[in-house]
Amino acid sequence: MKVDIVTLFPEICRAPLSESMMKRAQECGALELQIHDLREWTTDKHRTVDDAPFGGGPGMVMKPEPIFAAVDQLRAEGSKVILMAPSGARFNQKSARDLAREPHLIILCGHYEGVDQRVIDHLVDLELSIGDYVLTNGALAAAVVVDATVRLLEGVLGDDQSAANDSFTENLLEGPQYTRPAQFRDWKVPDILLSGNHAEIALWRKSEALKKTKRNRPDLLG
Repeated sequence: MKVDIVTLFPEICRAPLSESMMKRAQECGALELQIHDLREWTTDKHRTVDDAPFGGGPGMVMKPEPIFAAVDQLRAEGSKVILMAPSGARFNQKSARDLAREPHLIILCGHYEGVDQRVIDHLVDLELSIGDYVLTNGALAAAVVVDATVRLLEGVLGDDQSAANDSFTENLLEGPQYTRPAQFRDWKVPDILLSGNHAEIALWRKSEALKKTKRNRPDLLG
């Protein structure tokens, strides 16, 4: 998969996407990542990327010219253009699975009071938000989307089955996990996990996942 992120703050994206599994994904060739400064596509000496909104109002709006120029240069056949914005559709695990099937993502990071609507109307394929809150800019959100998506690619995780057992698979949160020691202070690992009966363990894990989902995210159960 190829990913191009266009942002005013490249370092915000670069740091989290150069560690752990994202570093591994790039080293093994599963991910080709490029992070671009939007100002590279400005044409004036002040490298202007924003202006006051027509009709008045607070803040500044990102100008269309550099965004269109960036996408025109980066886009190829099969590219999907995504805008990170609080007003976008909510990103979730299904979204990540869908994006993991795409060969090329161009992710635009919103800032200020947003982007000129003509960018959304004529350039963007998908608007995404990572939650019902507003960040200072879309760079952190873009890093979240890339991480959640790329970890689903074959060969990125040490065990591909790990992704199949993630929270939100089958609309359930992942149940509790334990490791050694079998007893820590006065707390013991549930006996079922030490039994070696894999069928019973699977049933227990499904039951615990359901309990946790009912407790923490009942909305997932409908």
